[in-house]
Amino acid sequence: MKLDVDVLRYLSKDDFRVLTAVEMGMRNHEVVPSELIDRIACLKHGGTYKVLKNLLKHKLLHHDSSKYDGFRLTYLGYDFLAIKTMVNRGIFTGVGRQIGVGKESDIFEVVKEDGTVLAMKLHRLGRVSFRAVKSKRDYLRHRSSYNWLYLSRLAALKEFAFMKALEEHGFPVPNAVDCNRHCVVMSLVRGYPLVQVKQLQNPGTAFETILGLVVRMAEHGLIHCDFNEFNIMIDDDEKITMIDFPQMVSVSHRNAKMYFDRDVECIFKFFKKRFNLSFEENEDESDDSEIDSDEVCWPRFSEIKKVSGFLDKELAASGFTGKDQEDFERNNNLYLQEGDNTPEHEHGQIEHGVVEEDRLEDNPEEESSQAGCEHDSEAEQVENPELTKRLSKQRQRAIQAARGRKKSSTSRTMYSDKGGRSSYKSKIQKQMSSW
Repeated sequence: MKLDVDVLRYLSKDDFRVLTAVEMGMRNHEVVPSELIDRIACLKHGGTYKVLKNLLKHKLLHHDSSKYDGFRLTYLGYDFLAIKTMVNRGIFTGVGRQIGVGKESDIFEVVKEDGTVLAMKLHRLGRVSFRAVKSKRDYLRHRSSYNWLYLSRLAALKEFAFMKALEEHGFPVPNAVDCNRHCVVMSLVRGYPLVQVKQLQNPGTAFETILGLVVRMAEHGLIHCDFNEFNIMIDDDEKITMIDFPQMVSVSHRNAKMYFDRDVECIFKFFKKRFNLSFEENEDESDDSEIDSDEVCWPRFSEIKKVSGFLDKELAASGFTGKDQEDFERNNNLYLQEGDNTPEHEHGQIEHGVVEEDRLEDNPEEESSQAGCEHDSEAEQVENPELTKRLSKQRQRAIQAARGRKKSSTSRTMYSDKGGRSSYKSKIQKQMSSW
């Protein structure tokens, strides 16, 4: 959908109030009911319905009456909310031409009050070219329901966080200015995508610089996952700048090696094909890479030296979260403290108790049947009070589960027949008719 910002000057405060009300209602509704929008907006004299008609005319909302009368935000309405917030913050004052279109975003020029030109990236997940977001990205974690506006917001937050952290650690990335909803404002890179460049004065130097960025990011705990000629900017002085970061993952990701090798292979293939750099083919059959050179060594993921202060830990990148790190460190410290002081027979008893607990929680019937047999071994369990306490909890849970399954689920209509009368009443009527 084309972004026509001329409509912004004709929208009033009530229009944005209703747009915000629809956005708030979409937290719990796929299609927000009209009555709920009216209650959230709280406009006087029923003005909400008049405003909804105006927003529909400008295609900022979509009307859906298949199940009930309701509305939902379109990407254009979501754009207007983000742009209005940025203007109120003083980030920029005007929106210019569109300078880029991707499979999941649109990029526009914006201008500040002093004339400085910035870049505004609007994430638009859900396009036909990129709909398999749930299988390709882990934005949703374990959630099953979602909408495209929410996914676009998560992608924008991820990109802004990665861009800010990479800039602080000296990586050549655009300057992250601000982020709101699915909109990210950054400095405008004065250059061209590498895919549009036909000649370079020093292609070897550019190749080594780009390859060094991949290795350096891996040393800080991050992998770009889409590091190719489309996401590398180069200016007239052959200065390299990286862009597009929402898909970055941690080096602890289960597919980290595959993503790292794919980024490196994309760079090797592009420079060999476009700039005719000579790379000898690797004769080792055990190596999966197709390109190698004696002069330029192919970076190996297993040889990357990890530096202190991982960015994936700080940013909770995909495949490595802060909670996982805390759990790992806590469990590791407990193991180191108790590993040398715990006798071998207690190790066996604790392991046996943990295994039994996990197995019995999955099968409470078996737990209840074994509860009586455990009384015979109480003398042996006194030596380990922790195990005794755990087993007592198992018995209580088994008794509660057994009692819960024996409860009858009778209802008022359980004894009713097809005619709506109870079987007892029908029996009395039959006896009276026989009299």
